Amino acid sequence: MHPLAPDLTNLSNDELFKKYNDLNQKFLMARRSGSGAVAGQMSMLLEDYRQELHRRHQNMLNDVSKNNNNFKNIIDIK
Repeated sequence: MHPLAPDLTNLSNDELFKKYNDLNQKFLMARRSGSGAVAGQMSMLLEDYRQELHRRHQNMLNDVSKNNNNFKNIIDIK
């Protein structure tokens, strides 16, 4: 986790995804320009964004599986 990362939980899904894509483009530009130190810092920020996106996707999947009984007992092993 990057120590200067903003609180990502307050962002909407669209804002989070847009900021992640923007940061990823800047990261690639920094890597191409040879700015290793900057790219390293941006890599840590990108990891924070990835973790938040993953956490939100996991929560959505959990909500869907709790609310949808069609997935229960879908595999019947006898």
